[in-house]
Amino acid sequence: MFFSIIIPLYNRPQEIKELLETLVLQTYKTFEVLVIEDGSVNDAEAIVNSFSDKLEVRYFKKPNEGQGFTRNFGFERAKGDYFIVFDSDCLIPPNYLEIVNNSLATNYLDAYGGPDGAHSSFTPTQKAISYSMTSPFTTGGIRGNKKSIGQFHPRSFNMGISRQVWEKAGGFIITRLGEDIEYSIRIHSLGFKIGLIPNAVVYHKRRTNFLQFYKQLHFFGRARINIYKFFPKELKAVHFFPAVFTMGVILTLIFNLLGWQIALLANILLAVYILLIFFHAWWKNKSVKIAFLSIIATFTQLIAYGLGFMQDFWKRVIFNRS
Repeated sequence: MFFSIIIPLYNRPQEIKELLETLVLQTYKTFEVLVIEDGSVNDAEAIVNSFSDKLEVRYFKKPNEGQGFTRNFGFERAKGDYFIVFDSDCLIPPNYLEIVNNSLATNYLDAYGGPDGAHSSFTPTQKAISYSMTSPFTTGGIRGNKKSIGQFHPRSFNMGISRQVWEKAGGFIITRLGEDIEYSIRIHSLGFKIGLIPNAVVYHKRRTNFLQFYKQLHFFGRARINIYKFFPKELKAVHFFPAVFTMGVILTLIFNLLGWQIALLANILLAVYILLIFFHAWWKNKSVKIAFLSIIATFTQLIAYGLGFMQDFWKRVIFNRS
């Protein structure tokens, strides 16, 4: 199998350097890399070109259109039998392509997704964010999971599609706000086989501080409503959990300020959830510091997603505005 790895890039030269360094170490060597600069001011041309003697890498520049249409640009120029999409803030284990190639040879999938994890080099904050995004006690537990609710949807930080999928389904029709989920649903609707490759893990840095993480998750909450506008049946009860949680936190604060008796019950429920996150994160990461940070990350994730979800639910569903 000849793979084409497609990486959209926007003002993150250091990230692409670290990603390409991990691709140099791949044990499976039959692949090319396409780096597409999406209208960046701080471009990475010199950095990417410095890998030309170590990788079969091609570098492109184009006007800014967003990650979805930038991936399409790469699909159109790829030579491979199979296209793999990574985000620029990922690190790839050395045996990743070997795992994917062997898995596809044994159980072929027209499109696949893989899980994400935290690399040992990540900061405690990044590890806490990774925990909150993959924990079974947040909606992160349905991402890259065998037991995901309903149909499995590959996410574009770690996603592969065959050339046949590209030729029949085309590329992304929206460039952001849930573009990967829309694409996955459309691929499935055309009769292609989609699945998870559990061992095809990438190390996803996500964001380096909680403010950046908040902005990203607020965007994700809005994206879920965008998907609903395309596919109403894809809005599940679990997607309302962050909004319900956010309202619960707000009501708990109000109950305490007003001195109502129900505040005691609300405080107990919130304390139980905090302790659950703390001890589970401690067990997973073997670090008290990361466990404390995981509480912050979890609240940031759920409240940001919840507010973004409620904002666009109110605007686009209740009032039907574009």
